[in-house]
Amino acid sequence: MALRIVAHRPDPSIVRLPWSTPLADWDEKHLVPLPRGLSRHVVRIVRVKDRIYAVKETEEQVALTEYRLLRDLHRMGLPAVVPQGVVAGRTAADGSPLPAALLTQHLRFSLPYRSLFAHGLRPENLPSLVDALVVLLVRLHLADFYWGDVSLSNVLFRRNAGEFAAYLVDAETGELNKTLSPRLRQHDLEVACENVFAELLDLQASQDLDAEVAAHEVVDLIGVRYDELWRELTGAEEFTTDEMWRIEQRIERLGSLGFDVDELDIVTDFDGETVRIQPRVVELGHHCRQLRALTGMDVEENQARRLLGDLAAYAAAHGLDDVDRPVVAQRWLTEVYRPVTALVPAESRGKLEPAEVFHEVLEHRWRLSENAGTEVDIFAAARDWVDHVLPHRPEEAFG
Repeated sequence: MALRIVAHRPDPSIVRLPWSTPLADWDEKHLVPLPRGLSRHVVRIVRVKDRIYAVKETEEQVALTEYRLLRDLHRMGLPAVVPQGVVAGRTAADGSPLPAALLTQHLRFSLPYRSLFAHGLRPENLPSLVDALVVLLVRLHLADFYWGDVSLSNVLFRRNAGEFAAYLVDAETGELNKTLSPRLRQHDLEVACENVFAELLDLQASQDLDAEVAAHEVVDLIGVRYDELWRELTGAEEFTTDEMWRIEQRIERLGSLGFDVDELDIVTDFDGETVRIQPRVVELGHHCRQLRALTGMDVEENQARRLLGDLAAYAAAHGLDDVDRPVVAQRWLTEVYRPVTALVPAESRGKLEPAEVFHEVLEHRWRLSENAGTEVDIFAAARDWVDHVLPHRPEEAFG
């Protein structure tokens, strides 16, 4: 068997996997019992030394195209799984050809949507799931990426301070365009509504979702939320020169949504009395970048917003508002964040990311304080959360 491996940074251990065996027949010693989404292909999660990969069997050209597309998305900083490589030239023991295989890196603390419901996702959380899918779709469309098969099944979700962040996991039908037309955007939106509707009905048929949930109302949210976000991020706005403050207001509004404006078109009329503005380049990660600059931590956007809020509260409580923020941030890390997250026992650290732990402790502290009628110390809240909430949380890191 003459294997052909295409990889940006090849892992030599990959060669030792049983490529002469169909993926469906791989021995348990190579597999990791991770939850995985539905797929038209055979997909397995494998461990190679200390790394975990998703392996998908498909046609060689399809695998190579998807690999290169995922690499492009990764270089552009878009939320998608990271491609590891393509293995082609596979043959079985009897000499018959086997499909090529696409390898992608496992995204830690991520789950397919079915597993979220198995882990206790409630119907009232469905709008958060829809929002995560919509934000992903809008970000891809802003980058002129046409998905072609938008669905919950083609996404992995990570917890994001009580909400969710979505990552594209299947780009087989996708393509990057010089300019994405409104027609293609609309087609993606229609496909999303059709697929999500079918997926919700399937969840109800398997009794993983309450039969009383109106699937069509949930799906209607996709179009509504998409139009709202797209309009906010790209829509033109006109006002008089006496209202120039609206430029800063628009930028601040986008920042509150987690988006930075890198380029803004500002056009005045002939007499200079009317101004028209339109964002041209917007990028998600406003709070992430702030937190990373202050602490070096790399977390999801809503998590970053929550941590920055606690950092600001810490500065105010200790009279540090006039001290340089990086100095305050290091004190907060040393005195609050790290000691709180360190209270999680080693055997439970695969249940939630540290940033999500801190968010849940803050939520738990708020509930305890409300019940007590006085502010509860954060460390007392953290110990109570570790003792009474954490033991009931499922494992989500998986390697």
